[in-house]
Amino acid sequence: MKISLTINGGQRNIDIEPDEMLLDMLRKIGLLSVKRGCDTGSCGVCTVLLDGHPIPSCACYAAKAEGHNITTIEGVQKESLEIAEFLVAEGVDQCGYCSPGFALAILGMTKELNNPTEDDIKHYLVGNLCRCSGYVGHLRAIKKYLEVKR
Repeated sequence: MKISLTINGGQRNIDIEPDEMLLDMLRKIGLLSVKRGCDTGSCGVCTVLLDGHPIPSCACYAAKAEGHNITTIEGVQKESLEIAEFLVAEGVDQCGYCSPGFALAILGMTKELNNPTEDDIKHYLVGNLCRCSGYVGHLRAIKKYLEVKR
């Protein structure tokens, strides 16, 4: 079956299988920043933005993206590099596997929440796991990034 959607600002028509997950479709067309982690929607490494809202692409059928706007890290390179600078400055960017999902979740949060508190940030990012480091550094980096963005 064929679906039509916007990916990183470009209109695409893509052949998919009826049971194909969005994660697999995106990787099939070469967007390899979208990583496979848990396949249950609980780790966040496959996070993409669907109409600006972060979702786990491993838990979303590609067919549900029909007519929607999907953003991967490739579509927000400038913004993701800014976020990466803050993460690196706090020493939390180690293996980098979770970084694209984290960056997209942070971008989604900046669009959805005005002046989030520390608890708001923790709650919003609860679905993004990092297996290399604790989250104290992440939190420091995010707070500093948000201060600059205000």
